[in-house]
Amino acid sequence: MNVRHRFILAAVVLGLLMTAPFLLTAGIVYGDLNETQRAGFIEAMDRWLPIGGMITLLALVLGLQLLRWLFKQYVQGLLALAETLRLMLGANRGFRVTPEGPPEVCALAQAANELAQQRDDLLTDVEARVAQAKAAVESEKNRLAALVADLPQAVIVCNLDGRIILYNNRARLQARALVPDAQATGALIGLGRSIYAVFDHALIAHALETLQHRLERSGSQPLGHFVTTTRAGQLIRVQMAPVLAAQVNAGDAGGAPAIGGYVLTLENISRYLEHDAQCDLMMQQLADDSHSAIAGIRGSLRQMAAGGSGQQLSAGIESALEHLSGKLSAASNRYAESIRSRWPLEEMLAADLAAAAQRRIEARVGIQVRIDEVEPDLWVKVDSYSLTLAMTCLAARLEEDHAVKLVRLRLASEAAAGLPTANGMVHFDMLWSGTSISTEILLGWQLEPMHQAGEASPLTLRDVTDRHGGQLTCGRDRAAQASLFRILIPVAVAQEADVTPLLLVESRPEFYDFDLFHRGNEDHALDDRPLATLTYTAFDTETTGLEPSNGDEIIQIGAVRIVNGRLLRHESIDQLIDPRRRLNPASIPIHGITEDMVAGQPTIASVLPRFHAFAEDTVLVAHNAAFDMRFLQLKEEATGIRFTQPLLDTLLLSAVVHPNQESHKLEAIALRLGIPLIGRHNALGDAIVTAEVFLGLVKLLAAMGIYTLRQAREAAEKTYYARIKY
Repeated sequence: MNVRHRFILAAVVLGLLMTAPFLLTAGIVYGDLNETQRAGFIEAMDRWLPIGGMITLLALVLGLQLLRWLFKQYVQGLLALAETLRLMLGANRGFRVTPEGPPEVCALAQAANELAQQRDDLLTDVEARVAQAKAAVESEKNRLAALVADLPQAVIVCNLDGRIILYNNRARLQARALVPDAQATGALIGLGRSIYAVFDHALIAHALETLQHRLERSGSQPLGHFVTTTRAGQLIRVQMAPVLAAQVNAGDAGGAPAIGGYVLTLENISRYLEHDAQCDLMMQQLADDSHSAIAGIRGSLRQMAAGGSGQQLSAGIESALEHLSGKLSAASNRYAESIRSRWPLEEMLAADLAAAAQRRIEARVGIQVRIDEVEPDLWVKVDSYSLTLAMTCLAARLEEDHAVKLVRLRLASEAAAGLPTANGMVHFDMLWSGTSISTEILLGWQLEPMHQAGEASPLTLRDVTDRHGGQLTCGRDRAAQASLFRILIPVAVAQEADVTPLLLVESRPEFYDFDLFHRGNEDHALDDRPLATLTYTAFDTETTGLEPSNGDEIIQIGAVRIVNGRLLRHESIDQLIDPRRRLNPASIPIHGITEDMVAGQPTIASVLPRFHAFAEDTVLVAHNAAFDMRFLQLKEEATGIRFTQPLLDTLLLSAVVHPNQESHKLEAIALRLGIPLIGRHNALGDAIVTAEVFLGLVKLLAAMGIYTLRQAREAAEKTYYARIKY
């Protein structure tokens, strides 16, 4: 029986207690009187009954007010005190009850605060000891996450169910080649998502079976390799390494190790195979042409030996040799082009590049090299082999043509040199004392194949500078009193990554969740799954107004994922939408979205499929979800997109956990749970706050005995707020 029912029952009992004695006494007195006395009694009652009734009614009203005050102070007040006391159990440990109400309730609140403080002191000591014990394990996790995050290869780690438990940013970038639509990338790579959305299930199963067979035969940890074609037509080479499961029983030590998961390393080899095919075709054509030309030369030589016309045969041989020379030149040019297309540009420290060039020039050319100036902590993005080869070629030219015996190297960014920066380039200078090289001579050098110390390369200096997006110039450095060659090369910049625009968060811990190794029971119904094991998509929308049935439209969708009780801020959606109508001027100060911001943005028809794929196989979570879902439902007929997955509303769950609190606004719930408000009335900011509130409510629901999705949904449907319609 809830508080309202108990109050009504108490009011009825109070009314009976106040009226029943009066009526009973009147009945007894009336029964003892004779007829004459009864007539006088009735006359007296008629005269005094209105006054007595008013007095009784007044007493009843005062009694009800007193009863209501007592209920509010000692019943509802104690229930509210119990709810706030539960907040100190874990959701907001620093929370303290404000003593208010009757002295007895204030004394109880003060005693609870004192007990909570003692509990907090003990928990602080315990947590400090636990933190020390967990530090080593967490450090190992972070080292592994940092190692994988910084690898140049795309790495994905999965459990046996095919759920992704670790990935790096390179894998997210690589995923853009796996699907024709780049916008759907977010639906493929993410913690808890299935790898079978990327690769065929049978392909992975066959590779796992092969790895298990090799483990049983050899006992050593094998590697599997396969090449597959993606939906975008790209060829991906995949290396699979097993993650061995720990042997729980001592008796398992003699058997074959079991596979608990696997590591996939991805490499897009489409362009490599294309280059190889072009090289193979080039070599085949060169061989065919060479056989034909050589056969013609042999025939001409036999005719000359047999006494044929020497002049005519010489012309034939000359023509065949010219044809063969042309084919060889074309093949050489195509080979050089193939080499240029394969050059990798890697980041390296500028000091290391200068040192590498110094060693190569001194070893191959035999002249002295000094490093004059290298800007500290300067990183460049170069092909170190071709660049050092170019500097060695220039040094060899100086030594051969101008007898230069000493060169100096210098590396500095344009900003450090006091020059206006142009796309972040770096000056790689070679200086020497002596005559400057003219621009005409340098132009001739740039077009010739490079050679140094008797070695030749099909590449030219122009090839090297074009590959680095720079140029080679010559001139005089008046300050250094020396001539110079200058090659512009690019500065290494941080790789662009998908980050949440509203918050500064650490990226590496977002990309792994090793607890997913132990995830199971995927075939069970979601309704019977514990809330803590489900995957969620917390989302929010911003709209042109509050009346979806009267034409208001969505202008922004924000969403973020929750996996294994962890909020993954990097796996998010933050998309403005063009509503194709005017915005309500009264709503602009609330959400801060203007007409200019939504103009030219994607429409809801193109955004909803992306959001639907992002939220697939998850439970939707929203605050006042009926409002957001009404907007989505009105778009079902036009877009064909239906959101049929389970839905939880933090407003309803808050009413379940705290039925006696006056406010269930998102700000009020966050304040009660000690959650900071960041980016409010922005769709992604509200989605993040909603997700954090939901995680706090899940703990409080568990304390009430509500563990599964079915229990949470049934409890939410019984609240008053579940009746609100839009």
